[in-house]
Amino acid sequence: MYVRALGPAEQAGLEAGLRSSDAFTLRRSQILLASNRKQRPKVIAQNLGCATQTVRNAIHAFEEKGVDCLKQESSRPKTVQAQFDQAKCEALRATLHQSPRIYGKKTSVWTLALAAEVCFEQGLTESLVSIETIRQALLRLGVGWQRAKHWITHGLRNEM
Repeated sequence: MYVRALGPAEQAGLEAGLRSSDAFTLRRSQILLASNRKQRPKVIAQNLGCATQTVRNAIHAFEEKGVDCLKQESSRPKTVQAQFDQAKCEALRATLHQSPRIYGKKTSVWTLALAAEVCFEQGLTESLVSIETIRQALLRLGVGWQRAKHWITHGLRNEM
């Protein structure tokens, strides 16, 4: 897999990218110029200390956008689909008011990662979500994680 033949303007744009103060632009330029010299993605990745997939991504981006691919785009997801609607947020709250041991866990202390795992296992989410997703669901309930840890702990003590 190599980059397509470069036009004179593209060659000049990539060489200008080598003088950029922006690390993303510099790295992309290095990758694309190395590919233009017929270096394989694996060799380029080894020489630049990056992943082979990073090299492939740069080549694909160049094929789609030309030298415009030297500008870093936002890393935010293009679409955000809430994993927790209000009903699921309330179910999360109810889950966290139980001991993790009820769900077969070897600990009695909730963590965000453990909450995400149990939500998936209980069918509350379709996939294993990130701890940030759990944190955001708690925020929709009006509770930050530090406060949630407090009411989880005290709620369990009061129930025992």
